[in-house]
Amino acid sequence: MNWPLFASIFTVIFLAEFPDKTSFATMMMASRGRPLAIFTGVAIAFLVQTIVAVLFGGLIALAPERWVHLGSGLVFFAFAAASWRKRNETEEAGTAQTNTGFFSAVWQSFLVIFIAEWGDITQLATATFAAQNERDIVTVFVSALLALWGATAVTVLIGMRLRRFVSAGRLQRISAGAFAFVGAYLLYLCF
Repeated sequence: MNWPLFASIFTVIFLAEFPDKTSFATMMMASRGRPLAIFTGVAIAFLVQTIVAVLFGGLIALAPERWVHLGSGLVFFAFAAASWRKRNETEEAGTAQTNTGFFSAVWQSFLVIFIAEWGDITQLATATFAAQNERDIVTVFVSALLALWGATAVTVLIGMRLRRFVSAGRLQRISAGAFAFVGAYLLYLCF
């Protein structure tokens, strides 16, 4: 393990992930409930995306950016609609958490992050690090993945705390609006 390389990649990926759309989506999903399920789904998505980034190195940069943004934008709109629909159910039930089952929450969070991460800055950075450090590919993989998982843990904790200060119905409206905003931004990038 190349520890200086590990530290530099971990720092870059960890810091780059925080202002990212996937961190924001993770925080919103965690604010609605099932934080362990959300973390699990996001962690699996990042595992797959990191494997892809390391295996294909610079090839990820060749993916048609317009299609990546279009697909991601449509997924975010779908989750905005689902969040808005859940808002009514949450307000009627008067509960702070959604009734989504554990595996359903894992699947939903996996899907959101898996699709949104294609061509993302952290995936492209990981691919670039992999292309530049072919002899230390294990270090690149482990440091990038642990940085993404660390950032995910922090955003899930923030999302859990939001739930304590904001009503469940309001969180659902905020989530719906946030997902719609990110979806609109991603579609805007297509044109």
